[in-house]
Amino acid sequence: MKSSGDVNQDGTINILDLVLVGQNLGQKPPSDTRADVNKDGQVNILDLVLVTERLGENVAAAPSQVNTVKSVTFSSENIIVVQRALGELEAVPEKSHSVEVTIQFLRTWLTNANQNVTETKLLPNYPNPFNPETWIPYQLAEAADVSVKIYDVGGHLVRTISIGFKPVGYYLTRARAVYWDGRNEVGESVSSGVYFLQFVAGDFATTQQVVIVK
Repeated sequence: MKSSGDVNQDGTINILDLVLVGQNLGQKPPSDTRADVNKDGQVNILDLVLVTERLGENVAAAPSQVNTVKSVTFSSENIIVVQRALGELEAVPEKSHSVEVTIQFLRTWLTNANQNVTETKLLPNYPNPFNPETWIPYQLAEAADVSVKIYDVGGHLVRTISIGFKPVGYYLTRARAVYWDGRNEVGESVSSGVYFLQFVAGDFATTQQVVIVK
């Protein structure tokens, strides 16, 4: 039997149901079966849109209600999936009203998430090992100038990637993460081996190892 849209089963279809679906996006099978609104064994953008359709008269007000869920925590994995879902919906050529409202909700939700980053952090690059390119995700709890310096195992500087000043937020997807094409400062492809990424954001600095395999 399909869900009525009252995902959290509190007797009301509202923004909290959208949040519950959003927190389980990308799961197949879902860890919380309630979030699988259409009962197809996975939680995706269709489930979000179905809940939006069933918000009824409250649909236009749904995005503004996101203030009621500021206490909701966001994992970096969840942010990535939500950003991808937003990209998919924005690419829909002819958007229904429900799709438009879902897009507005996801944008508002991500804005809220970006404003509440509690820790500056460098996350594992992907893919790793890689050939010839990789993306380096990070998150900022404070606005800062961001740069990445890449060194070989001998400690020689291979490449500097200056990102510039970035506001507080998550930079996790390929569209937002730091990109390295596996080349040095003069545009030559570097050889296979271990390299070290030094990530600097204001006063924060950390280093992680990456591997190129050709």
